[in-house]
Amino acid sequence: MEQKGHKSRSYRDLEVWKLSIDFVKKVYQVTHNFPASENYGLINQIRRAAISIPSNIAEGQGRNSAKEFKQFLAISLGSVAELETQLIIAKEIEYMNSNELNPLLNTLDRIRKMIKGLSKRIQ
Repeated sequence: MEQKGHKSRSYRDLEVWKLSIDFVKKVYQVTHNFPASENYGLINQIRRAAISIPSNIAEGQGRNSAKEFKQFLAISLGSVAELETQLIIAKEIEYMNSNELNPLLNTLDRIRKMIKGLSKRIQ
């Protein structure tokens, strides 16, 4: 599978995958401060959605067709939207503040744009 002007590469070479991995680490740090009562609730949901983003990028890139890769990128975009919603809820119920939320939302927006751009470049 090729992208315009590039030979096929590993998902580990994709900037969006690298950024998504760093983002997962930030999500773990932020949710570590949530109430322990949320361990099987919102913490679990947020962490799973965050992990889903780079995981689906990796799985899609490992598939044998551009169509499948695009499908997995679409799943990653769904996880971005899900995670954005969950983080906003966490702020609304005062598990985090705007100073914690805003950088996360900015990074999610950057990830969203990168996924969309990558999807457009896949042949």
